[in-house]
Amino acid sequence: MREILVLAEHRKGVLRDITWEMLSLGKELAEKMEAQLTTVLPGYEVKSLADELSTQADLVLLVEDERLQNFSSMAYQQVLSTLITTRKPIITLIGHTACGIDLAPGLAAALGMPLATDCLSLTLTEKELTAVRQIYGGKVNAEVACSCEKGCIATIRAGVVSPWGEETRKGKVEVIQSPSLEGISRQRFIEYVEAAIGGVDITQADIIVAIGRGIQDKENIPLAEELAKALGGTLACSRPIVDKKWLPKAHQVGTSGKTVRPKAYIALGISGAFQHIVGMKDSGVIIAVNKDPRAPIFEVADYGIVCDLFDFMPVLKEKAKELLQRR
Repeated sequence: MREILVLAEHRKGVLRDITWEMLSLGKELAEKMEAQLTTVLPGYEVKSLADELSTQADLVLLVEDERLQNFSSMAYQQVLSTLITTRKPIITLIGHTACGIDLAPGLAAALGMPLATDCLSLTLTEKELTAVRQIYGGKVNAEVACSCEKGCIATIRAGVVSPWGEETRKGKVEVIQSPSLEGISRQRFIEYVEAAIGGVDITQADIIVAIGRGIQDKENIPLAEELAKALGGTLACSRPIVDKKWLPKAHQVGTSGKTVRPKAYIALGISGAFQHIVGMKDSGVIIAVNKDPRAPIFEVADYGIVCDLFDFMPVLKEKAKELLQRR
């Protein structure tokens, strides 16, 4: 039977969000190709994670080995090389994360397979994979194609696919014997070092108030922070604000920042360059405030308000306070 293979990524006993996103994409491809959706889970004492994955995949291949407890590109490459060689999936999906960037090129080279990296979307046929990926710093979307007659590999950018989130399948869990893992002693896991995010994770926010050039001066940022606080939201920004060092990069939305999907996204003084829109276009409700009626942000906004953001912010803040007092 034809097969779509997805590599499950986990860290410290928790499946990472990119895994659910790839499974969502894998489901779409599997349905179109009438193929089985299979997840590969390398790890150690991760049976509970395999059970979680079985709600989203037809089959979970559990490869348990103490040497797979933490990510190692050399060990993962040997596991996947063995499975891909024997199972011959149409395509293998890997997250375009620090792990995937380390793993995918070597895996593709070892198997002599085409590789499409940092993909925004995929289209699959019997003979060809067509991928959309960005070039020139996100200014251009390029459509690239490669043969998949003998299989291919693609890495998927985090945040570009919405996870299904529902338990839609009752897949099987199959324990696979670990390969010999020869030569992996050249690589040794030491520790996880978490990146400092300045106390904020905008990807988890339900409400985001984002500021752009229209904020004019760093001294005006507290006004936006007060609005975000009144709404129970989080402050974010476009790239120019980070370039001016007015806010840390952890607050940046866009191709060189983070992709977000809040329930409500309020864009204040953001013109709406393509690089920014890519990072927030899938938000639940988009409200744009800009003095320029021709600003590109209005093309993706559900509600557009043409006015000075300094007139808008105090009014919305007071309305938010009124609603909270009524509760």
